Amino acid sequence: MSAERPSADAEERQRTTTKVVLISVVAAIGGFLFGFDTAVINGAVDAVADQFGLSGFLEGFAVSCALLGAAVGAWFAGRIADRFGRKSVMVIGGLLFAIGAVGSAFAFAVWDLIAWRVVGGVGVGVASVIAPTYIAEVAPAYIRGRLGSLQQLAITVGIFAALLSDAFIANTAGGAGETTWFGWEAWRWMFLVGVIPSVVWAFLALQVPESPRYLIAKGETQKATDVLRQVLGALSPAALQRKVADIRASMQREDEPSLRDLRGPRFGLQPIVWVGILLSVFQQAVGINVIFYYSTSLWRSVGFESSDAFTTSTITSVTNVVVTFIAIATVDRIGRKPLLIAGSLLMFVSLAVMAVAFSQSVGSGEELRLPGGWGPVAVVAANLFVIGFGATWGPIVWVLLGEMFPNRIRAAALAVAAAAQWLANFTISTTFPPLAELGLTFAYGLYAAFALVSFFFVLKAVPETKGRELEEMGTDSGAPHRA
Repeated sequence: MSAERPSADAEERQRTTTKVVLISVVAAIGGFLFGFDTAVINGAVDAVADQFGLSGFLEGFAVSCALLGAAVGAWFAGRIADRFGRKSVMVIGGLLFAIGAVGSAFAFAVWDLIAWRVVGGVGVGVASVIAPTYIAEVAPAYIRGRLGSLQQLAITVGIFAALLSDAFIANTAGGAGETTWFGWEAWRWMFLVGVIPSVVWAFLALQVPESPRYLIAKGETQKATDVLRQVLGALSPAALQRKVADIRASMQREDEPSLRDLRGPRFGLQPIVWVGILLSVFQQAVGINVIFYYSTSLWRSVGFESSDAFTTSTITSVTNVVVTFIAIATVDRIGRKPLLIAGSLLMFVSLAVMAVAFSQSVGSGEELRLPGGWGPVAVVAANLFVIGFGATWGPIVWVLLGEMFPNRIRAAALAVAAAAQWLANFTISTTFPPLAELGLTFAYGLYAAFALVSFFFVLKAVPETKGRELEEMGTDSGAPHRA
């Protein structure tokens, strides 16, 4: 009997691990919507601008308005999740994105398109909060980092899928502005494709169990125990009851969760909430979306033609997908903090090299060129930057945001941090063109400075969460549990 027991436990643990991985993959589809929405507009925007006669400002706002919707969705997602549950919010997020996709496809004027883009953005913002929250709350501590990294992997796959979808539709029609199936312009189909993953996500979200932390907060202890048994595996009844008791103690309260729970002595918020906000801001302040949104300009400056945009964007997107697996493989071995520190250094060096390279540029605008060997240097530096971000700050920030907050404020704190991230994304993306007019050396130098500051920020302020149970979070972060 004793010889067979380890084998039985190992088999049970394997079944449990498979189950929690599948559950986490379902939640991470929300990240796919995030990435898909980020990229799908880029294939359609030129055709939309031509059809509606958009000015440069309106064209840019049609691209970036979804980010404002995402900030709104993220801000409210935590409160809705604490009231109605994590599953319900995933369904809401998927349906909002589907509605936004359909509305964008049928848009008849620019204001109409912007309105539907904002609706879809709200759905993306909801997804950006609820996916890492849910994954952290169902995942065992020993694989929580790897499962949390699925959010960023899904984002990168979503970007790549939108790129392929746009290219296929445009090539089939002979251009994004040309008519294709049912007499619709190709750009309308680009938006409509987004209905598929959003409806799939909403349907699958109905099939997964509710978060055990949410169930305990609502007093549904037996249901929570059943879910914990599914995701934690071969625990003895006594150990399972201790786990339930620990979760209940960490969430004990006499009132409903709200944003008031985040209040603290430092500038109005608890210190750990500020850490989450600054992590989110630094993730965007290094300029990662500039590389994706404006990569064509970089490649053109080293001799590629605009017609090669698909090939060059594919190189960057595939690189981003592949390096995310580095984080998945190392986050639970090396830890969160060392990976962020290494990522900050690599991003600082690569961005500084890009700034120096563009200081040697000649010409301006579409005639900008990097002479001699500076072109290849800039391209290598840009891809090293993508590697540094994709293997560290891209996925690790989502892992930390999902797990670093105490149970009783997790959803609300993550909502605030995610809203800050979307606003930072909007700010960085919309300020790049005027910064570029001042000079790409200045723009990339500024992003390099943010990367350097992020290095010291991580060293001083970011806690290591590797291997810690969620019930331990907050005991050393200025966010004590209330009895």
